[in-house]
Amino acid sequence: MINEEIRAKEVRLIGPESEQLGIKPFREALQMAQDANLDLVNVAPTAKPPVCRIMDYGKFRYETQKKEKEARKNQKIVDLKEVRFSATIDEHDFQTKLRNVLKFIQDGDKVKCSVRFRGREITHASIGQRVLERVATEAESICTVERRPKLEGRSMIMILAPK
Repeated sequence: MINEEIRAKEVRLIGPESEQLGIKPFREALQMAQDANLDLVNVAPTAKPPVCRIMDYGKFRYETQKKEKEARKNQKIVDLKEVRFSATIDEHDFQTKLRNVLKFIQDGDKVKCSVRFRGREITHASIGQRVLERVATEAESICTVERRPKLEGRSMIMILAPK
């Protein structure tokens, strides 16, 4: 709340240079802010009496928005990448897909490794589990297994996260 929006008889006042001005009647505090060509901003409305500060509210809002924008820019958004294996994967294909898994993890993304079972392969789900466990052991130096291999429908899924 700023200026006339504040509903208190007296306020604890902080000056424009962050100096304590003590407890003042609201009208006197508002007059001091207007004399300095600044706003009276309620910074702690729950305190007894409420704490108000004399500041340039527009400049304060601008700087706050700028800091929030900077914080959003520095955030890392973690994507979930998927690499599909087959139960009967050959060695070279396995190494190629493993390289992709390692690259995604080094970029800071989570990786969903899945084995899709086709036809009667589902009866030998242990083969797919061995493939996923091999991926986990090969990549254990740079990642952790967030979710162990689990059969969901015709797919077995495992999720790896960077350390």
